[in-house]
Amino acid sequence: MDDQYLLYGSYASYYTAKTRSYLRKKGIPFAERLPSDPQFREKIRPGSGSARIPQLLTPDNIVLQDSVTILDFLELRFPELPAIPTTPCQRVFVHLMELLASEGLLQLAWKHRWLFDANLRFVKMDFGRSFRPQGSDEDLMKYGNLIADRMMRHGLPQATESVKTNLDQQYLGLLAVIENHLVEHPYFLGGHPSAADYAIMGAVHAHLGRDPAGLRLMQDNAPRVFRWIEHMIVPEVQSPEFFDRAIEYPADDQVPDTAMRVLHYICDHFGQQFVLDALAFNQLIEEIKPASGHIFDKDQDQPLLANQQIEYKGTTYPVRGRLYAIWLLQRSQRYFQSLGPDNQARVNQMLGDSLSRELVSVPVKACIERVNNRLVVA
Repeated sequence: MDDQYLLYGSYASYYTAKTRSYLRKKGIPFAERLPSDPQFREKIRPGSGSARIPQLLTPDNIVLQDSVTILDFLELRFPELPAIPTTPCQRVFVHLMELLASEGLLQLAWKHRWLFDANLRFVKMDFGRSFRPQGSDEDLMKYGNLIADRMMRHGLPQATESVKTNLDQQYLGLLAVIENHLVEHPYFLGGHPSAADYAIMGAVHAHLGRDPAGLRLMQDNAPRVFRWIEHMIVPEVQSPEFFDRAIEYPADDQVPDTAMRVLHYICDHFGQQFVLDALAFNQLIEEIKPASGHIFDKDQDQPLLANQQIEYKGTTYPVRGRLYAIWLLQRSQRYFQSLGPDNQARVNQMLGDSLSRELVSVPVKACIERVNNRLVVA
């Protein structure tokens, strides 16, 4: 098909889950390919300069990498059922969820995957199929072990019972607030999905909603979340549970209180690091005073910045800012800080006295953009 997009990804991939759900709900014609497809090596990776998934090949031969970049690009081509609202409160909510539901939950999802023995055979076989889809079980485990070894080298804590119990408690708390929201609402914002819904799919579908240990907890404790995930991976927008709900965002810029509880839960547990990242970035900018077009690392698409000592609420933290997270955080910061006083007051009232209010209020000392899959000063 001349108008068909090609998505390169994997069902075990955190970020692919976000993009796959988006493509389906938006009704964008696409087919999915695995990284084992020779074209991925020969055309896609050279086109993007990155081996990360997901990547998207457009019908006009543009290669896009990164789930947020793909969404932004396609929103211009497919404006119906917009993923980003245009009203102040709803847009700030969605941009914060883009950060918190994706990058904020990444550590919980990653640790829960690799620290529970019940997950390991399934996950390894799943990754192995991405590289040898018709391979034998031995082939799948061979490639799965290579990927698992790489993933498990990135600073996992020891898999003690207390660590695993704490991960389960964080996950069950997350399920509880989402479950409560889904009693009355089909999506985070009313009658059709937003980028907030797509953002959380990496954690609650690709990892916690498919890995055996996480899936069992979800099915036992949050059947509405499980059903919501089933619905998020099909193209229909209206589910039978909400057949009479208008396919639109809530009127008058409303954000449901139950949706805000989800945002606050994630932010309270995982948000402080993003405040520290933003403060460390601003401190570094004051030191190096980069010119427009400055590339932070020409070899890395998601570099860590030089270590900074950050004073925050009476404690000093060593922080190596994660530039990708800072770029994503700036979507909410730049938008919030561009609003007039009345709209800022409305957003602040929505956020209340919370860490999320701090997140949008950290001043932006230098704007970051992604150019050719590298993060640069605008």
